[in-house]
This record gives sequence, structure tokens and C-alpha cells, in this order.
Amino acid sequence: MKQRARVMSSGVYTYKHRCEGGVDIHDVYVKRSTFRVLFSYVGAAFLIANVLHALLSKERLCINSFWSILFSAIVTKCLQYKPVKKESLLIMPTFGVQLEETFGATFYSGRVHRQFVPIGKILKPLLNEQVTPVTCYWNLVLLLHGEDKLMCVFQNLYPPAKMMVPIWKSLCTFTNSGGTGHPIAPQPNVEHIHTDQDIH
Repeated sequence: MKQRARVMSSGVYTYKHRCEGGVDIHDVYVKRSTFRVLFSYVGAAFLIANVLHALLSKERLCINSFWSILFSAIVTKCLQYKPVKKESLLIMPTFGVQLEETFGATFYSGRVHRQFVPIGKILKPLLNEQVTPVTCYWNLVLLLHGEDKLMCVFQNLYPPAKMMVPIWKSLCTFTNSGGTGHPIAPQPNVEHIHTDQDIH
């Protein structure tokens, strides 16, 4: 049975929630800037050109060549284009969850990478705050049996916290019921989560 999808948008991200055939599907889309894609390729070409010029030059590598290559690498990293246009979480009752990455705008366009996690391996879903030297953002992760590292539900996208909360609640409902029932999911304490942190 197919239900009408619920849609939420914030910045470059769009969240869609729907149920099809008993499967609970959560999709997060990102709108990529055409200029960002173009500049990412220009930056990569600039880096390759600088490296080749330094290696093929008859003169010895000097400090200027080093700084030129370093600057090109930094620019390329800042403009790096991630070809993933959609990430999805599929909750399959009695089975587990499936993570999907859909690629677009590159030679990988249309390719879908899937990863299945059985219900028996999931200990708990968590909303995890991640801090870097320049920013702070929230991510949805899975705590797994026998794993030292947390598994990120969204590997390439960074949707705002308000989009991840309903996904977190669905995962809590799913894991608390052992993957079969429909108990009331615990309410998240997200009063301190500000949606103006939608940085990515």
C-alpha cells in the first residue's frame, strides 16, 4: 500500500517520507549548484596542471612550486564536488534497514550503492553532534553489535537536525519493537538544536 509522501525543505536539502509495500522510506535530496560542479572540475584541472608543470620543469622544485601545489590542493578540496544527489534509509519490518546512495551529474549517474544492516545487529540509533575546527553539525548514526565505530546513516550529505529527527524517531520505534511492532517512539530532546546550523 502506497501512502502520500510527506515533504520538508530547508536550504539545499529536501526530505521526503513515504511508505510503500510495508517499507518505511526516508529520502534526503540535495540540490547541487551548477557553478559548484563546474568550479570543482576547474580546481581539479588547475591542481593537475600545477603538479605536472612542477614535475616536468627542467628547473629544480623550488619553494614557489611547493606553495603553488599546496594552494591548488586547498582550492580543489574546498570546491570538491560530491556526486551523491540522494541518500535513503529504508526500514524493512522483521528484516532490518537498508542504506542507499544515489549518484548523479557524473559518469556514475544513476548508480545506486546499497548497504543492508540486519535488525539483530542494531543496538540503538543516535543523533550525534560532530564538531570540526570550523563548524558543528548533527548526524544520525547507528550503534551496532560487535562494531567499534558508529555507522553514519548519511555518509555524504549533512541534512539539518530537523530533518533527521523524524528519521531518528522511526528508527527508535523500529528497534524498540524488535523490528516487528509499532510502539510509541521516545521523544528527542532537541530544544538546543538550532536549525540555523544548516551549514552544509
